[in-house]
Amino acid sequence: MDEAKALTIAGSDSSAGAGVQADLKTFSALGVYGSTVLTCVTAQNTLGVYLVEPLEPRLVEMQYKAVLEDPGFDAVKTGLLPSKPIVELVVRELKKLDKPIVVDPVYIAGTGFKLSSEEAYETLVRGLIPIATVVTPNVNEASKITGIRVETVEDAEEAARRISSLGVELVVVKGGHLKGAPVDVILHRGRMLKLRGTRVEGSFHGAGCCFSAAIAAMLAKGLKPLEAVKEAKRFIETAIAHHHKVGSGIKPVNPMARLFMEAEKWSIVENVRQAIRLLEAEPKVSRLIPEVASNLVMALSYARSPSEVVGIPGRIVKVSGGVKAVMEPVYGASRHVARTVLTAMRFDPEVRAGMNIKMDERILETCIRLGFKVSGYDRRLEPPEVKAKEGLSTSWGAEQAIKAAGGTVPDVIYHRGDWGKEPMITVLGRDAIDVVHKVLKIVEALQREPFVE
Repeated sequence: MDEAKALTIAGSDSSAGAGVQADLKTFSALGVYGSTVLTCVTAQNTLGVYLVEPLEPRLVEMQYKAVLEDPGFDAVKTGLLPSKPIVELVVRELKKLDKPIVVDPVYIAGTGFKLSSEEAYETLVRGLIPIATVVTPNVNEASKITGIRVETVEDAEEAARRISSLGVELVVVKGGHLKGAPVDVILHRGRMLKLRGTRVEGSFHGAGCCFSAAIAAMLAKGLKPLEAVKEAKRFIETAIAHHHKVGSGIKPVNPMARLFMEAEKWSIVENVRQAIRLLEAEPKVSRLIPEVASNLVMALSYARSPSEVVGIPGRIVKVSGGVKAVMEPVYGASRHVARTVLTAMRFDPEVRAGMNIKMDERILETCIRLGFKVSGYDRRLEPPEVKAKEGLSTSWGAEQAIKAAGGTVPDVIYHRGDWGKEPMITVLGRDAIDVVHKVLKIVEALQREPFVE
């Protein structure tokens, strides 16, 4: 069976956050071979767009015909089409196709720079949208196309109807800029649907390009338009949530995030396994195991929930002659320690692992003598709304301790307990092995002085 292939007809982004660069990353991440037809070269970065230079239509045409001849494509998407002659060329050529066409009607950059001429955009609306399978305007583009101001879901529904009347099979009015919760409005062959999303705080570069490219990739793989849009929605939410943290301006989305996370998963499990072996090889670690037992966790670099943190089901318990992990490490096996680590990662993404150990004053003093950075919080000050919801206590406490340390994540976070709550120390580090090395240092230091169980 031939490999699925997709084509992007769009501009080049020198910062690689959008345009054909983002499209190719998206195609690759979704297992689709990508080809390109460049329409223009832009000078831009995360701070803004400085120049858009359209290519000669003849060069655009020759690129397209070359790719059409070989290797070919199963679906095509269009992005930035900066001039009327280029739009007319693209319409003329794509009209000859019997393949899915995705139109991302790019008009203005997120920084406000006008990317396409007025006459080019009018030609796109009159000529390209009517032959599209899917068109993916954001609220600003939907407003430009329809002439109505799109601010609410109801406005988006009306815009979708008007765009659909141009002849396109499926319209997605993207709701990232709508007031309130982000809701994508879909009109597919007369049926109106809403896809609700999760808002990620901030502004992001390349989301529209990656979303439309993901739809094209799914269509190339044989999905129907509505299913392709739903899959692309899931894909882009991950790319936004795990955006790149580069540049001084608008952050680029990360279309490779899912691949990185999959590749990283097994290496983290192995790191925790190795760390457990180190713990089990030192019998005196049992002195540090609290009444509720211990857990050792490590998070994916992109982790946002406990399901993306490796832990030990059943925890680490005392046994005759030492300690033992009850089961093999898996994802989602910790709540409390995992939430402490997830909170620490918000302040320092390099701190991705932790282990809870017994809290008493002698152990705490030993941590300080070893030169560990130590910070604590008072569980008695926990707000009622935090106490009322399971799982919030450790996140709240970790944040208090980190803020008390000046915003720097300490090596050790502790609390002295509360009514019905055991006092606890959590040792933090870059990975599980780093955490265990710190725990073993504590054990070694305690061996040099009397210790009372």
